[in-house]
Amino acid sequence: MMPLNTDKDGFLADLSDWNPDVAKQLADSEQIELTPEHWEVIDALRAFYQEFDISPAMRPLSKYLKQTLGAEKSSSIYLLTLFPGSPAKIAAKIAGLPRPENCL
Repeated sequence: MMPLNTDKDGFLADLSDWNPDVAKQLADSEQIELTPEHWEVIDALRAFYQEFDISPAMRPLSKYLKQTLGAEKSSSIYLLTLFPGSPAKIAAKIAGLPRPENCL
């Protein structure tokens, strides 16, 4: 495993370093085993970032997931089961995106 160039909070210093293997490494650092459900959210997050050039905080993330994946996959409870703690922040980190604004 290659050491990743990250900031003090574990976000990638260079977003172009991201690939699925890097995502797995970032997920490991959060004790998260990536499942197809995680990848759906990660892919949606990356699409959101490509479209809007910003990492979404929780509310815009939920709204976007509701439009792209459906209501049952956009609830904060569902996202908390996948990305415990701070779903928008942790999912953005694993997706290789900058820290969302308004996320502690």
